[in-house]
Amino acid sequence: MSTPLKVAFIKASWHADIVDQALAGFTADMDASGTEYTIDTVTVPGAYEMPLQAQRLAKSGKYDAIVAAALVVDGGIYRHDFVAQAVVDGLMRVQLDTDVPTFSVSLTPHHFHSSDEHQNFYFEHFLKKGAEAARAVRTVAAIEL
Repeated sequence: MSTPLKVAFIKASWHADIVDQALAGFTADMDASGTEYTIDTVTVPGAYEMPLQAQRLAKSGKYDAIVAAALVVDGGIYRHDFVAQAVVDGLMRVQLDTDVPTFSVSLTPHHFHSSDEHQNFYFEHFLKKGAEAARAVRTVAAIEL
């Protein structure tokens, strides 16, 4: 019997009601697959803080994979593009520097509004993206070098 996958799941607290669905989708898909895994969840204030936390978790040597989830919205001041790019670049650097696969469920919608329609759409979308991250974690974990 193989050892369970050890996963760290980082989630931003901005728009937590939506972002938390990525974790729900991830765990539901992992459970449905029958994959043995353990998961540690870490909440950070926002997306910008995720790469540093991912780096710390990766350097700990405790995890086979790290998943980071956030919703970076356009608040009308045009900094969301810079934040989103910094987050994705930072997460990529973490996995390249530490050799720990690091997955992003970080979305940057162009026109997010707190309407029921947008809330419901992204609520469901994060469920799907969490499940996709679970499949990606399993796929990468299965690659033999």
